[in-house]
Amino acid sequence: MALAVALATFRPQDHIDAVDRDLPDLVRAVTAAGATARAEHWDDPDVDWSAYDLVLIRSTWDYIEHVAEFTAWAERVGAVTRLANPAGVVRWNTDKRYLGELAAAGVPTVPTAYATRSDGELDLPAGEFVIKPTVGGGSHLAGRYRPDEHAAARAHVARLHAEGLTALVQPYMHRIDTTGERALIFFGGHFRHAIRKGAVLTPGTAYDADKISHPDVRAWQPTDAELALAERALAAVPGAPELLYARVDLVDGDDGAPRVMELELIEPNLFLDVHPESLPVVAELIVKTAG
Repeated sequence: MALAVALATFRPQDHIDAVDRDLPDLVRAVTAAGATARAEHWDDPDVDWSAYDLVLIRSTWDYIEHVAEFTAWAERVGAVTRLANPAGVVRWNTDKRYLGELAAAGVPTVPTAYATRSDGELDLPAGEFVIKPTVGGGSHLAGRYRPDEHAAARAHVARLHAEGLTALVQPYMHRIDTTGERALIFFGGHFRHAIRKGAVLTPGTAYDADKISHPDVRAWQPTDAELALAERALAAVPGAPELLYARVDLVDGDDGAPRVMELELIEPNLFLDVHPESLPVVAELIVKTAG
């Protein structure tokens, strides 16, 4: 009997303007590699996840609105079959406070402070800065502020707190406007390919406005320093679990050295449309993992 692989995705919704362009090609490639592959909605109560040899989390992009339900789902699926990435990794990676753990482990990251509703008055950076929720994706509820916009920034933080969210505050990394953001994708524990994209947060864009998550995407050849930092960040994940896939997002600091902006271990865009040569390799690794 052929191996069965489920690729977990989300139900199309009017308020989420996102399409997983890789999903149809990935389903076909996994099937061609020798397994039966099917895209399933992660929140479909009728799916028998135990019938699959592997459940691969892909474009579950609405999970940020249902974090508790999503992490509980991951625990349930992980108890009846193999889940990639594992439920413990999913739970850890849902909240960007993991950046503090990476920094404590000595991994160069974008300097980050956190503010809960009970923390009182928030000290804002002197220069340009960014505010976003610790639980979020696609720059949802993220805003960029100038030094003279502290009142607007505090209103943004109040909005996040009113929704029960923790605010994340970072200095704006100005080199992103010229050198962009790089995303290094790993599969099966090894670097596979990378892309570079432009800055998402343009001046004057409201934090609650729709944003283009991946502007001006192009293929990228990472530097030795970028590769070394990405590997160092992945090695610092608690318990150093076996990850089927991972994406490490990097930007340059003021000194020109790379810093970790985010570690995407749940449902990252893998940019297989930019690197079609990776598709059969990735599909074979998925089938091997299922077996």
